[in-house]
Amino acid sequence: MQQKIVSTERDCIVRRVPNGDKQLIPEGEFVTITQDLGGNFTITWRGNMYRVDGTDADAIGRKPLKLEFSTPKDDKIEERQIYQALETVYDPEIPINLLSLGLIYQVKVEQSDHSVHIDMTLTAPACGMGPVLVGDVEHRVSMVPNVKKVQVNLVFDPAWSREMMSEEAQLEAGLFF
Repeated sequence: MQQKIVSTERDCIVRRVPNGDKQLIPEGEFVTITQDLGGNFTITWRGNMYRVDGTDADAIGRKPLKLEFSTPKDDKIEERQIYQALETVYDPEIPINLLSLGLIYQVKVEQSDHSVHIDMTLTAPACGMGPVLVGDVEHRVSMVPNVKKVQVNLVFDPAWSREMMSEEAQLEAGLFF
């Protein structure tokens, strides 16, 4: 993708790369879109790099990702919806979702307090995008009906390896022979 300068069309909360800190970019600010992978956007603004979630793409003049879930009648969290949300979170450098990459190790739903606990890893322990990916997971899973709290734990045991990827992800990444 060629870099493109656009004006924000509304206020937008973004996450700074690589630490994941949230920042508000007001409407009418000029930003440069530098990357469009996996439904999210990387922009630069005032000399810093930020991540715009795909659900907020309309703030930079792009078509937003719509996550739609049916609301359970019993006030419970549906685990399948958690996995649906996780399938929309992509590694920023490899446009493959975290589930297919094998980065999600465990999902635990606590119905009593409407919380979701996720153990996940990174492709490399020193991955600079770790905080941003954690923020992506928290943001998308929090959109699931009845979820009030999302806790993501980064774990590195067992260490991730490409064998943890689905066959489809290995094919897409050119790693399956």
